[in-house]
Amino acid sequence: MNTERAAAIVGVAESDLGETPGKNVLQLQAQAAKAALDDAGFTKDDVDALFTAGNWAWATNLMLGEYLGIRPAYTDGTNIGGSSFELHIGHAVAGIKAGLFDVALITYGSTQRSDRSRNRPMPIVPLTEQYERPYGLPAPVGAYALAAMRHMHLYGTTSEQLAEIAVATRKWAMLNEKAFMREPIEIADVLASRWIAEPLHLLDCCLVTDGGGAVVVASRRAAARAKKRPVWILGHGETHTHNTIANMPDLTMTGARESGWRAFEMAGVTHDEIDVAEIYDSFTITVLLTLEALGFCKPGEGGAFVSGQRTAPGGPFPMNTNGGGLSYCHPGMYGIFLLIEAARQLRGECGERQVPDARLALVHGTGGVLSSAATLILGRD
Repeated sequence: MNTERAAAIVGVAESDLGETPGKNVLQLQAQAAKAALDDAGFTKDDVDALFTAGNWAWATNLMLGEYLGIRPAYTDGTNIGGSSFELHIGHAVAGIKAGLFDVALITYGSTQRSDRSRNRPMPIVPLTEQYERPYGLPAPVGAYALAAMRHMHLYGTTSEQLAEIAVATRKWAMLNEKAFMREPIEIADVLASRWIAEPLHLLDCCLVTDGGGAVVVASRRAAARAKKRPVWILGHGETHTHNTIANMPDLTMTGARESGWRAFEMAGVTHDEIDVAEIYDSFTITVLLTLEALGFCKPGEGGAFVSGQRTAPGGPFPMNTNGGGLSYCHPGMYGIFLLIEAARQLRGECGERQVPDARLALVHGTGGVLSSAATLILGRD
């Protein structure tokens, strides 16, 4: 294992989740940021680096910094979709190692449910998207449906196997009082839910919610004065392979193959050592493709890997333990919530859903239409 301890997650928090008609996107981020800083035992005056991503302003960092009253020495607004925040963690570690700052605040917020903005039509179809969007492909679900259909064609993957993921994730949500959907479901319920884009049913698809989250990353020096034990950032990898689904090199192999390899190599750990996995679940097929690309199983074996509720509470591969984007929350760019749950699992704070003696966590974010990938390996002392 990589014994270098250069930077750690020292604070995490969500804002109000679900439907938040009384709060705007800045208020949700401020609420989460204050709670995450309190969790770390820091204040906003300790923050010297600011990271965020979103589509709510032409220059998100400028507006957020102004609203929070933070004048950072370092700022990063890199946006590669839902995996942006895993990427931000890697960039924060690099900045800390370079001596550019000591404490980074990473935030995200969205009111897509309250303001009904998720499927708001675009007035123009920009640049390379002109070759897909005008021809009826629903975004983003149509792209994921193409990948699912291709996987089924090549490997014989079934809708029942995809449903295993939705059912297991819901079982975790039933243990999380903050989860938006907590009613039990069975495989038959997933298959009976209406088609959204064949072969994906409604319950194969993530939620549409409001919400915000925040993560505080600190140098080893700053982490020593944090209120809670640090969650060390041991490995990181990132990449992106395409923008439009027509240009994805292989519909069944994502960039997680490259980002995962780099993260495992940097951390110096093996797949068998991972105690808990938090994997972006915009759709059930997203999870299955990611498990294969990361190397937890071979291409085409993802269906068998998740069958028999192996990823559910009590199963041998604890995954998406907060209920995931399928059942807990999904405010458009879900990656920051993967980090929040992984940190809490490694700190032993998850109550009924706590994975016993969790020491190593894998976090993987996906962005766009299977376009970007960012992987982290986190650990505790």
